[in-house]
Amino acid sequence: MKATPTRGRTTSHDVPDPPFAWTFTTPLYVGSSLNPINSSIIATALVPMAADLHVSVGSTAVLVSSLYLASAVAQPTAGKLAEVLGPRRIFLYGIVLVLLGGLVGGFGQNLATLTVARVLIGIGTSAAFPCAMVLIRRRAQEAGADAPPGGVLGGIAMAGMATVAVGPPIGGLLVGSAGWRWAFLINIPVTAIAMVMAVRGLPRDPVPDNEHNGFRKVAAQIDLLGILGFAVSMSALVIFLMGLPDIGWVALAVLVLTGVPTVVWELRKTAPFFDFRGLAANGALARTYLRQALTLLGVYSVMYGMTQWMEAAHGMSTVEAGLLLLPMGAVSALLSRPLASRNLVRGPLIVSAVTMLLGSAGVMLLTSHSPAVAIVLVSLVFGVTSAATTVGNQTALYLAAPPDQIGTASGLFRTFGYLGTITSAVIGSIVFRHGASDHGLHSLGLVLVAAGLAVLLLTVLDRHLMYRSTSRRPDTSDHLGNSDNPTEEHSA
Repeated sequence: MKATPTRGRTTSHDVPDPPFAWTFTTPLYVGSSLNPINSSIIATALVPMAADLHVSVGSTAVLVSSLYLASAVAQPTAGKLAEVLGPRRIFLYGIVLVLLGGLVGGFGQNLATLTVARVLIGIGTSAAFPCAMVLIRRRAQEAGADAPPGGVLGGIAMAGMATVAVGPPIGGLLVGSAGWRWAFLINIPVTAIAMVMAVRGLPRDPVPDNEHNGFRKVAAQIDLLGILGFAVSMSALVIFLMGLPDIGWVALAVLVLTGVPTVVWELRKTAPFFDFRGLAANGALARTYLRQALTLLGVYSVMYGMTQWMEAAHGMSTVEAGLLLLPMGAVSALLSRPLASRNLVRGPLIVSAVTMLLGSAGVMLLTSHSPAVAIVLVSLVFGVTSAATTVGNQTALYLAAPPDQIGTASGLFRTFGYLGTITSAVIGSIVFRHGASDHGLHSLGLVLVAAGLAVLLLTVLDRHLMYRSTSRRPDTSDHLGNSDNPTEEHSA
């Protein structure tokens, strides 16, 4: 069914022809790049920032952890708000928060102010991905698409990966020439561009029903108590994980005291924020979350762990170590879109698991005497892993999530990814607790082999991953995640 083009601004019920024109997709790509660009550029600014503010370099780590923590909590929250209040509205609110964070950080005079800025940026950038998934899913359904829009999903993935790849070099040039404040101020021109494109290119949200009016009714719609319980519990979990191997008893106590009541509350709600019953019944979606967390644990363990090892054991400079890992991000970005355009799920995920195992074995073979080309080859293998897992899991998420919950599901998908990233930092601190030596690197490789085996089993034993673009329409595929009966699946 082809929609009739309309004059003037489009609405959520008027689908332009073609449905995924550049005016619609470009603001989604720009918005999706905001989180990774703020995650990567800050790394180049920590040392000059510490010197200018007269604090230790170690204390500036809070600027990294605060963004991860805010993002882990805010991603599913933004998704739920997008489902209830409208994705365009939440997308624009997110951009405004990023702009505010850039201003606060750019003119901040102490570490506390900069931390507030990073939290604002973390919350604001978290709106982009879940809102984009809601908008894409609705547009595909309105256009009568017979398959997931692989090219658009691949563009979302490529926007994030390309930003991660070029973020450190751009950050180095920007901070080196204009000062560390531009690690924050860069958000001003980027958000201005994103705002203009979003206002002009994204369809207006439907007018909310009368039942959504009023704070109490909206709070009930989004399950505000569930969101608050999730936020406190997730914050405690992240703080606990980041403190390992030392046990943070306060964080653990907060996790238990808030987590248990939150689970009880969510189980009693008819429309909960975190649908435990639905996730337990939706095996395909739960396995997608686990694969994403475990694979990103491996990718970021290599990204962070090998950087430390190259500098400490191999005697490389920070610039040299960063340049050796640059091809990893470049390969991820280059492979993501062509892989996504074919709408394959099982194949890319198998490639992801196998390359993760191969790369982990390569990590175990590296020594402080290994040539630079060997390090680059290992990182390139993990670049393939990163692209394949992002594309495969993102398409699996699109198919497995119930259409009316795609925003919350997309946010939780990112939250599980952050948990994998944070856990990778914990593992790195444990294996390198006596220094970034060859022995520590090989121990890291063993952990990654175990994680790779788990990802491989989660993939090859999952008969729900037999999907190709001709199998079914996306708006009729929600049963994929609502039953574990393999007879419902269409084989490739």
